[in-house]
Amino acid sequence: MWFETALIFPTWQIPPGEWNPAGFSFEDIFFRAEDGTRLNGWYFEHPEPRAHVLYCHGNGEDLSHMGEYMDELREKYRVSIFAFDYRGYGKSEGRPCEAGIIADAWAARAQLAERARVRPEQIVLWGRSIGGAVAVALGAEIEARGMILERTFTSLVDVAARHFRWLPVRRLLRNRFDSLTRIGNCHAPLLQSHGTADEIVPFALGKTLFEAAPSTDKQFIAMPGVTHNSPSTKEYYDALHRFLEHLP
Repeated sequence: MWFETALIFPTWQIPPGEWNPAGFSFEDIFFRAEDGTRLNGWYFEHPEPRAHVLYCHGNGEDLSHMGEYMDELREKYRVSIFAFDYRGYGKSEGRPCEAGIIADAWAARAQLAERARVRPEQIVLWGRSIGGAVAVALGAEIEARGMILERTFTSLVDVAARHFRWLPVRRLLRNRFDSLTRIGNCHAPLLQSHGTADEIVPFALGKTLFEAAPSTDKQFIAMPGVTHNSPSTKEYYDALHRFLEHLP
């Protein structure tokens, strides 16, 4: 448990990578969480967006790794998308923990709503891996226009219990990210995907979370042979296109 923070949030210890990317445009935004922590986000604005998206990344990423992908999403799916770094990641200050990064996401959603001149409930929440748990935490408090979850879990405790069967992680883990409980309050349209060969977050955990979601408009895409970090399938991206196109 002494190494819990380093295991769950590894990137905060890694120096930033390429912070001045060429080939695409974005707005570099600094903003603050409620507790005053200074945070950094990149806003990829589309001139005629069909949706405004808040993107919550995984625990092994930061903005310097995501620029090209965010730019591709903007152009391909005609969305304005705001990606941000949790506290301790990239140029964001502070030290990550569950409560802290959820607070960061609250601030990021407020920043996007202000920048795009939309209400928070008009924003689509998109989360990958641990970012899926962050997105669920937001959607449980303020309903979203839609929710996109990739390779995420029922709870971080369930994931840890699969990897450290000999340790009493259910009793000791401080960062719990209990999405299974929170998703009961998420009624937004849901698109969820998971790789059947995911070696980090077991496929069964993602499917259990999906089945617990009360949304009456939901779809689960199983991606055969896809691991936690390998590319998603064409079937998923086709479903993503349809999901964004038909959002209420």
